[in-house]
Amino acid sequence: MKWSTLVWLAAALVALLFGTVLVFQAFDRNSNSASDTIRPFVITMAPVWAVALATARVLLRRPPP
Repeated sequence: MKWSTLVWLAAALVALLFGTVLVFQAFDRNSNSASDTIRPFVITMAPVWAVALATARVLLRRPPP
């Protein structure tokens, strides 16, 4: 595993966490109840996190012998 790959993955994780917080704040800004915030947030961010985790899994996989 190259260190540069790990550095890029760490940077992507930080950006994803920061973006997740920003998206939550955007949904929470104009909501009247918890369900007005949580449901759209999960619908929006679940696919983003799923793709990010799948990508990290592929990049961190060891090459076949």
